[in-house]
Amino acid sequence: MFEMENISTKLPIASGPFIAGKILSADNVETLLNPYDQTPFAKVAMADASLMEQTIEAAVNAFDRCNNMAAYQRSAVLKKVSELIHRDRQQLAAGITTESGKPITAALAEVDRAVFTFQVAAEEALRINGEILTLDWLPGCEQRQAHVCRVPRGPIAGITPFNFPLNLVAHKIAPAMAAGNPIIIKPALQTAMTAIRLGLLIVEAGWPAEGIAIVPCHTDIAQALITDERIKLLTFTGSPEVGWHLKAIAGKKPVTLELGGNAGNIIEADANLDYALERVVWGGYLNAGQTCISVQRVYIHHSIYDQAKKKLIALVKGIKYGNPWLPDTIVGPVINEASAERIETCIHEALEQGARLLAGGNRYQRIIEPTLIENDNEALNISQTELFGPVIVISSYQNFKEAVARVSESKYGLQAGLFTRDMGKIRYAIKNIEAGGININDVSTFRIDHMPYGGVKASGFGREGLRYAIEEMTEMKLITYNHSIL
Repeated sequence: MFEMENISTKLPIASGPFIAGKILSADNVETLLNPYDQTPFAKVAMADASLMEQTIEAAVNAFDRCNNMAAYQRSAVLKKVSELIHRDRQQLAAGITTESGKPITAALAEVDRAVFTFQVAAEEALRINGEILTLDWLPGCEQRQAHVCRVPRGPIAGITPFNFPLNLVAHKIAPAMAAGNPIIIKPALQTAMTAIRLGLLIVEAGWPAEGIAIVPCHTDIAQALITDERIKLLTFTGSPEVGWHLKAIAGKKPVTLELGGNAGNIIEADANLDYALERVVWGGYLNAGQTCISVQRVYIHHSIYDQAKKKLIALVKGIKYGNPWLPDTIVGPVINEASAERIETCIHEALEQGARLLAGGNRYQRIIEPTLIENDNEALNISQTELFGPVIVISSYQNFKEAVARVSESKYGLQAGLFTRDMGKIRYAIKNIEAGGININDVSTFRIDHMPYGGVKASGFGREGLRYAIEEMTEMKLITYNHSIL
């Protein structure tokens, strides 16, 4: 079992921007507090405008070297990064728990996902292929042919959130490396230490030192990553408000946005109910609900609703919450006091407006008790906003088309879940649910790191998942040949 006081002493007590293979100092220093007990665990120096300029210049200078690495060389480095993450599994997981309050069992699972993410990137680096085109579709083109290839765009900027401080950073860095691009990461400050540690491992694995930078900084300094024309693509994961603002000021550069949601899930009368409810509980309370595709809204067919509600109440009341260092803890603290207060307020507002509390509902500083709410009013904030907390909202429906419509009423559209054996209903849902992904006989929270991942509507656009992110991070280039004069 992990002991917090022993693990925390293994973390650096001071760190700062990781640029060109070095951890640098700066005048502006922020002290980071553990979300569980508010003990300080690190001091992080924040980059200023001068360090940001140095970072961008280093990435520009590194582009030729990254671009000219052969596919097998990029693949070998990515494979080595995967091996180093596995080597440092315990230390990285401990850092994640210290920084974010994520339960240690979930933190270990995140490290394992990052191992896989870099493994897949190593494979995808070897198959960034193109195609051959025949051009003899018109007279005079009999001796002409073309091929299409993909080339790296150039320096890339990634902005990452706190909730998956290793694997979501990996989802920016790994495809950029596979494609031959330098990358600069502006991590969430609270979880900057894990991102810096990953940067160190990437350089240790043999990637050009100037081709990776981890730059903790304030918003005004980070704006250079969005507006500077030397940065060729911005990839952002975070809140819709911030994401759409960044797109508006990004100018001509491509932007990919993964902006979260309030995922809807449907349980039909013919579903395997026990399995569906187990998955709902897993998907709704994982990482204290701080997951973009967390189960938030669950629509259950009226014929099984009372039975499902009774079983859900028992499951939710059995969830262990509290100390994230205990291996059986499922729900730890949310990231900070402001988030805890926001979630608590949303719960209380819903109850005042007619929703019914079935389980949980209490707050203990930054820990929100696993909460189950019954709500028939789709207009309430608890059903319309992204809660990003350990709260599930359930309601019943009469017919399937009604349930599908209610899932799609949301302004978000990242992922959805559907439990049924009826292929006709599955086909209807695929056609009519407005979401980037639909998981059949699983919850919205299901994700494997190589599959395409992204949303529609307010949830953003563009796709992550290694091969799909590589497509975003490369340009298509056309070359034609006139063989008649060769």
